[in-house]
Amino acid sequence: MSGKSLFAILAVLVLLLAASSSLFVVKETERAVVLRFGKLASADVRPGLHIKLPFADEVRKFEGRILTVDASPENFYTKQKKRLIVDSFAKWRIANVETYYRATGGNEQVAHSRLTARINDGLRNKFGTRTLHEVVSGQRDELMHELTDELNARVNNSLGIEVVDIRVKRIDLPDEVSDSVFNRMAAERAKKAREYRAKGMEQAEKIRAQADREKVVIEAEAYRDGEKLRGEGDARAAAIYAGAYNQDAEFYAFVRSLEAYRESFSGKQDMLVVEPDGQFFRYLKEAGGK
Repeated sequence: MSGKSLFAILAVLVLLLAASSSLFVVKETERAVVLRFGKLASADVRPGLHIKLPFADEVRKFEGRILTVDASPENFYTKQKKRLIVDSFAKWRIANVETYYRATGGNEQVAHSRLTARINDGLRNKFGTRTLHEVVSGQRDELMHELTDELNARVNNSLGIEVVDIRVKRIDLPDEVSDSVFNRMAAERAKKAREYRAKGMEQAEKIRAQADREKVVIEAEAYRDGEKLRGEGDARAAAIYAGAYNQDAEFYAFVRSLEAYRESFSGKQDMLVVEPDGQFFRYLKEAGGK
């Protein structure tokens, strides 16, 4: 390898080293500042390709998208002096890079710590002026909007942060209070259950009484109709018997006597004591039945 070739390779390496230490890129999702000898030289560098002084400038990049700070559950007291355990979180992003860097040194954990402290102070003040019902459901959304606006007015200038939203994940009662609340709720539900059962039993008794009444009415009407049909049948039978008897009274008497004989002598051990001259055997004595 000739001396000129070696020199060309060294020149290229030097140029690449100088370019790598002189150029930097800021992404669309990032915010950046340039420090020159440790002091802030350029704040809020726009996205794109930029030039810096080698070995003199240092580029610090930060997340430009919305971040989440998840606070630990804290104890707050309501207007009624009821202790609540509140678990909340907040969405935030960098609004002013220079202020953010000067206030936190670009350390995201420092920003989270300071923002969490301000959020807890704000929640404590808001909860202290409201009742339990208001903070749980009645004015919960209004409370969050008010706290977001108030925090933005404070942290925009002091931390260079914009609070996008604050939300409460859950609100719990202390263990010693939860048991009594649960027991009271269980007693209320049991009371409701007893009321529903009593109403159900009342309705059931009414339905049974109505069914029993209808049963009695149906049976009475059926018995009435049956007796009416039996009476009509007996009347028609009596009329038929009377008509037959009137057609031949002697023959009818003979047939009735034969039926009486059959019924009287059906049993082999039966004994019948009658007068010989009685009317019972008149058809046995006279062949003409006279």
